[in-house]
Amino acid sequence: MTTERVPRVNQLIKKELNQLILKETDFPERVLVTLTRVETSPNLIQAKVYISVMPEERASAVLNILGKTVYHLQQRLNKRLKMRPIPKIMFIEEKAIREAGRVEELLEEIHKGNPKSEIRNPKPRVLNL
Repeated sequence: MTTERVPRVNQLIKKELNQLILKETDFPERVLVTLTRVETSPNLIQAKVYISVMPEERASAVLNILGKTVYHLQQRLNKRLKMRPIPKIMFIEEKAIREAGRVEELLEEIHKGNPKSEIRNPKPRVLNL
């Protein structure tokens, strides 16, 4: 199996699942669900589908909804894709985006504590020896 196949399968599954979820899954109001990435195993047996949910407090409810509809989504995916085997999909909450958001918050707090000019043009320090 070529190494190029898995990334292509990842892109195909992400594209098809995005369309299916958009059309066929009902989420609570004021919730944004995004498929961030798909990681398919090298043997194409399993595909981990990472999702990002805004607001983050609703992530467990969204994962619960996706868990209930995974069988239906899998069947629809099986009919749409012209390949064998078709990986079994599994939904996972994306934590990397949350962590990146936290890093941005921390950087913003650091910048608020220091004037911008001081960050861009730090004062030279002289060491007395």
